[in-house]
Amino acid sequence: MSNTVVIIPSRLKAQRFPNKPLELINGKEMISHVYNLAVKSNVGKVLVVTPDKDIDKVIKKIGGNSFFSESHHETGTDRVFEAFKKHFSEKPKFIINLQGDMPNLDPKAINQINQYMQKGLCDVGTLASNIKNKNEINNKNIVKVILGNNIEKLGFSEALDFKRDLINEENKYIFHHIGIYAFTSEALIRYVNLKRTKLELERNLEQMRALENKMRIHVGYTESLPLSVDTKEDLKEIKKIMEK
Repeated sequence: MSNTVVIIPSRLKAQRFPNKPLELINGKEMISHVYNLAVKSNVGKVLVVTPDKDIDKVIKKIGGNSFFSESHHETGTDRVFEAFKKHFSEKPKFIINLQGDMPNLDPKAINQINQYMQKGLCDVGTLASNIKNKNEINNKNIVKVILGNNIEKLGFSEALDFKRDLINEENKYIFHHIGIYAFTSEALIRYVNLKRTKLELERNLEQMRALENKMRIHVGYTESLPLSVDTKEDLKEIKKIMEK
């Protein structure tokens, strides 16, 4: 029996793109694409956690599992923790927080991060891929991770920083961060009990809370570059990609 669960936090009242989870791609709602790819990864049980009946209905329609959460949470990780605590009774050893807006993520990427977490080398694991061009460096919707080593050669390395803004390109190892986080159960419990930090709030990046509290985040390399749908333009682009 797997010691890992995949929890997908999803809600309709997103700040930048309301109703995003229900946008249709190839005739299916975005959240159902993400749920199905998580199931295909075969790492463990998959659960969507949401305060919205419409999202719950979509997941039930495809035979999936969903959990009604409280309506208000400060972060997606708080929503994930509620499901971990109430639905799973804090039993899983590893919890993968999968963002619900990456419908073309390769399921192998979820498997990759799960296998690494089993080694017990870090508190939090995540993934990154190569930056394609300078436009990505300047794009605030794309989160960049700065590393101590070249993960393209080594596989995994420790995260030094995460930024949205223009960053100093003299930093050798800058990669395109992918919104998937694997926590050990101990790390998740510790994380949600920490106060939100200055850089987390300034940059609107939850992972800064972990870094500022000396939690070890290891980042793995993947050739797959899923598009995170943050804007209407992203949605048009992902539709083109997935229709092929």
